[in-house]
Amino acid sequence: MGIFGKDIRRNQNRAAYNNRGNDSTAGQDHPITPQLDTNLELIRSALGNSPDIVTRTVVNKRFSERPMGIIYIDGLVDMESIQWMMRESLLKTQGDTPVSAHPGDVYRFLLEETLAIGSVTELHSLEAIYSSLFEGNTVILLDGCEAAFSADTSGGSMRSVEEPSTQTVIRGPKEGFTENIRTNTSLLRRIIKSPSLRVQTQKIGAQTQTNVAVVYLEGVANDKVVNEIHRRLDRIETDSILESGYIEEFIQDATFTPFPTLMNTERPDSAAAAILEGQVVIIVDGTPFVLMAPVTFFKFFQSSEDYYQRYDLSSFLRLIRFASFLLSMLLPSLYIAITTFHQEMLPTTLLISLAAQREGVPFPALLEAMLMEITFEVLREAGVRMPRVIGPAISIVGALVLGQAAVQAGLVSAAMVIVVSFTAIANFVIPAINMAIAARLIRFMLMLLAATLGLFGIMSGLMILLIHMAGLRSFGIPYLMPVAPLVYRNLKDVFIRVPMWAMRRRPGLISDNTIRQGTHQRPSPPIKDGEDPKDKGS
Repeated sequence: MGIFGKDIRRNQNRAAYNNRGNDSTAGQDHPITPQLDTNLELIRSALGNSPDIVTRTVVNKRFSERPMGIIYIDGLVDMESIQWMMRESLLKTQGDTPVSAHPGDVYRFLLEETLAIGSVTELHSLEAIYSSLFEGNTVILLDGCEAAFSADTSGGSMRSVEEPSTQTVIRGPKEGFTENIRTNTSLLRRIIKSPSLRVQTQKIGAQTQTNVAVVYLEGVANDKVVNEIHRRLDRIETDSILESGYIEEFIQDATFTPFPTLMNTERPDSAAAAILEGQVVIIVDGTPFVLMAPVTFFKFFQSSEDYYQRYDLSSFLRLIRFASFLLSMLLPSLYIAITTFHQEMLPTTLLISLAAQREGVPFPALLEAMLMEITFEVLREAGVRMPRVIGPAISIVGALVLGQAAVQAGLVSAAMVIVVSFTAIANFVIPAINMAIAARLIRFMLMLLAATLGLFGIMSGLMILLIHMAGLRSFGIPYLMPVAPLVYRNLKDVFIRVPMWAMRRRPGLISDNTIRQGTHQRPSPPIKDGEDPKDKGS
């Protein structure tokens, strides 16, 4: 009975959400009336008679002087497209004999022969007109017709394609996503010129009506994953979607975990590479950060630049990232555990030096580390929130001044300043900012365990983290794949990257089509003197 009661309450809440508001006809489509003046008045009234709602009535003698209404939202449209459409289509008087005065004949003539703009859609309700106007289209109403046209004139001021500011590389494309969803999908289509690329768009958000696009490669992406993403997106019932982070929280697998189960990127080449690997990309209108799913833990340590450089250098840098991740989590807790419980592990000279530094420090190692870590977190957040001109200078100067002053005042030891500083630098090495934040959160938990149980507490915390990560899923894909479960053939691009010619297969659990390239991709030995190249090639 309890389960049925939950289902009934869920259905009641959904019905209340769909019928919320004071309008008793909420959720119903209002048809377009045959009277042009009535339609224009209804539209202006529904939009609050805002000054950016532009309406104009025009008459063309070829259409037996039947009036037409043109309506658009200033700032969302390209004015040159509107002027060209009116000059070349709606107000052009040259042509053959006049069209019949019957509204149906004029309607068909406008749709089939007159409107010269690229995309024209028929609308049959006032709600469809509102949605079309908010997308930057121009709506054309004809007196005597119970339908309207929507001409694609979207434009207005928007940010152009620029270099990504959060994910920079030394070698690689310099293009970044923008806040326009159509610009973002076009950037992906320029990279992946395949008819199998699928772009499926839907609107989410009762008030914002935000366009959300699901992009994947048919035949490569796992159909179960694609269907699961669509199912979770369809279940979202909210008033607003302002950024892809809203979508991430609604569709992620686990909420109470520090580890992200979706990945975001600002780079089209990273998103295209994910699509070619069998992942699904979710683009949200209004933000340059797109989501990629499903992901594994090891994906967060891969950078686009890994595939634009030689495999040996890329493998070395990737190992540095894994080492930096471990250091950013463990270094303060190891310092606390060793200096508090396991002094015998240190060389005598180092132990005497640390003891001399801590002689005048009034706080235990845990409080000393917490004080420095929280101070650095405050400085880092202040540097992000302050004006861009003075933010870096204040954060750097603040860290130097506060660190030196704290050591001279005897509040912290010099060794602790070194440990906290190196920990913060190691945290910046991680390519994915959400994984770097996860390391920062875990660091405080391990510091408390180290101050309580020493190295045994640190090992216990790491075991709990591994058990937790082994149980995580990202749209059905194990989070630690291909290490747990162990898939040997997928280890070629995890801790190190093998040469391109050796990565013949895609990750099997993510993609339905595992074959990436041919078998004979390995470079041939050099041609010897006197040897025929044709014989070498055969």
